[in-house]
Amino acid sequence: MSLISRLRQSFLLLHTRRLSTTTEPSSRDKIRSLIALLKTEKDPHKIVSLCQSASLTPDSNLHRIALTRAVTSLRDSPHPNLIPQFLDHLLLSRPDLQTHRIASHVILLYGRARMPDHAVRTFELCHELGIPQDVKLLNALLLSCVFAEDYKEVTRIYRDFPKVYGIQPNLDTYNCVLKSLSESGSTGSAYSVLAEMERRRIKPDGNTFGHLLSGFYSEERFEDVGNVINLMEKYGFQPGLDTYNVRVRSLCKLKKSMEAEALLDGMLGRGIKPNAVTFCHLILGFCKEGNLEKGKKMFEKMVERGFKPDCNCYYTLVYYSCTGGDFESALRFAKESIEKNWVPNFATMRLLVDGLVSIGKVAEARQLIGQMKEKFTVNQHRWSEVEEGLPQ
Repeated sequence: MSLISRLRQSFLLLHTRRLSTTTEPSSRDKIRSLIALLKTEKDPHKIVSLCQSASLTPDSNLHRIALTRAVTSLRDSPHPNLIPQFLDHLLLSRPDLQTHRIASHVILLYGRARMPDHAVRTFELCHELGIPQDVKLLNALLLSCVFAEDYKEVTRIYRDFPKVYGIQPNLDTYNCVLKSLSESGSTGSAYSVLAEMERRRIKPDGNTFGHLLSGFYSEERFEDVGNVINLMEKYGFQPGLDTYNVRVRSLCKLKKSMEAEALLDGMLGRGIKPNAVTFCHLILGFCKEGNLEKGKKMFEKMVERGFKPDCNCYYTLVYYSCTGGDFESALRFAKESIEKNWVPNFATMRLLVDGLVSIGKVAEARQLIGQMKEKFTVNQHRWSEVEEGLPQ
């Protein structure tokens, strides 16, 4: 019996209720509700049932978000063994889903599940399904292993698979390998990859240099950072906003946010305009270094320049304002965030509520809990318990 036949036979045990896949107006809302539900559902069997009932496939962006949420929840559950049944069923349950695109997404989901061996198995299974094992599928497999943080497997696949399957690596292939070297603290090995790219006449792009810069910064190999900048000039690559953002983020991670701010000034001097991402890196960097006031000033500059903070920017400011004892600022940022339908996690908001109570602002704490319960269904019972315990 072939591998496909054995897998299909096992799926006879799975009972699924399929919803219509027509694009009725409410379908997107249903998937968004499902995503919200998957964030709190703990029962792994219920998670699988919910996804199968919604007939999720990786062919839709919202569906992929839901599937990623489900897979990460299952990964961290007591029953991660449900993941292969679940993901294999996506690929094998219907002939119309046995496509290159679906297979690539299933491979990537295995990476999110931290199951690179199953990602490799799926790649190999594609031959039986008549799905081309081409460079795009190879790149999905490499990226899957990066997601799984199995950097040795990335190296093995990069070394062996192009020969075994007759695949010519392309720029994305090399960028995946460079990303792996950067994340694994082995960026020094990137020079041999660059040499191979040059032999094959494959020109680096912004992602190539971004991975190199990120890796060398994290390893504090500042001379190599200079070498990368020289390489960019050699290839006629003008550093743009994305490159500067990598450098700003890297410096902030090293707790060198003042240097990152100086780099921001250098950007402006070169006529390169920052964006919201630039400021978010700086805000997080200063806050993590304990310089909350500087983080708040960066937020003000960001807003003055017309940039819209994202949810993570607000979450950062609420959390670090709380840990810094500035509960009034934390309340202001929390209210702005809630108005935009973004809410920090329960632990952060609990810090804020407790902090407000500690400075005698019980009424404000009650009002905040009321807003949370009114606008967000998640954790309502937990907030009711907190509310009951507040001073009268």
